[in-house]
Amino acid sequence: MADRDDVCVLLPAYNEAATIESVVEGFRGAGFENVLVVDGGSADDTYELAEAAGARVVEQSGEGKGQAVREAVRRYIEAPYVLMADADETYRAEEADRMLEPLFDGRAEHVIGDRFADMRPGAMTRLNRVGNRIINGAFSLIHGHDYADILSGYRAFTRESFQRLSLSSEGFGIETEMAVECVKHGVRTVVVPITYLPRPDESETNLRPVRDGGLILVTLYRMAKTNNPLFYFGSVGMSTIAVGAVLGIYVIYDWFVRGVSHEVIATVGGIAVVLGIQLLMFGVLSDMIVTVSREQTQQLENLANRLSEERRAARSSDDETDAPAPENRQN
Repeated sequence: MADRDDVCVLLPAYNEAATIESVVEGFRGAGFENVLVVDGGSADDTYELAEAAGARVVEQSGEGKGQAVREAVRRYIEAPYVLMADADETYRAEEADRMLEPLFDGRAEHVIGDRFADMRPGAMTRLNRVGNRIINGAFSLIHGHDYADILSGYRAFTRESFQRLSLSSEGFGIETEMAVECVKHGVRTVVVPITYLPRPDESETNLRPVRDGGLILVTLYRMAKTNNPLFYFGSVGMSTIAVGAVLGIYVIYDWFVRGVSHEVIATVGGIAVVLGIQLLMFGVLSDMIVTVSREQTQQLENLANRLSEERRAARSSDDETDAPAPENRQN
């Protein structure tokens, strides 16, 4: 049975001197000895304070939260389970067991903490709340799953499942990319309620809501190309058809009302409609290919798991056969 010794607490940090010490101490006080802080080249005392609090500290080779998470899991973490949190004291170490329970029970490979389940006053601005709702709604619409809070920084996952994800995001889009990749690769994902606390007054956020929110929406749409091609190409196709239809209505109106012909506009409108229909057809075909590919991948994974179980059973049977028979005792 897995326990805290099988968990590495991952804390990406950049200029978090005001909170990093208490965050590390909180997780260590909750029984997690393996705490890894990835420092993104902080200009303050984040590195030294984290090390003094008992964390293992490494300096990331690149920039951005996404790069820090990828580098940490692939280079510095050997534990089978990873508990990821922000270093800004907005998450409770006391809720770590709640995050890890679905992993330990085998019910999930990836766990997302839902901040909206218990968001304390002042923890998130109204602009950020609206942006989060829009992004979560877009994710549900595009990728067909409702994960409640895909931007949550409180995550728990198996190292094995993380290695199956194709991640490239450098900044705060890493959470969104992880959620999309979990859907794409069929990673069993569970959402658990957590408490979200406001940042301490002396702590400054590294998040830029408008710019980062826009990048996250672009990431969601871009990743739909391989996860939901019908939406990706279909939305472009429908928009192109709509443009062609508007141009066509204008040409027809001017022809009947004013007797004026617009050959060039009519040609552009017709091309737009044809192009839109082709994009829709391409989206349907791509969706069929993705569906078949997923089914074949799932069948291959099931076959690999079955072969692995048969090999283990065969090895176990051979061990029992090779074991020496117990000697009979003479009374």
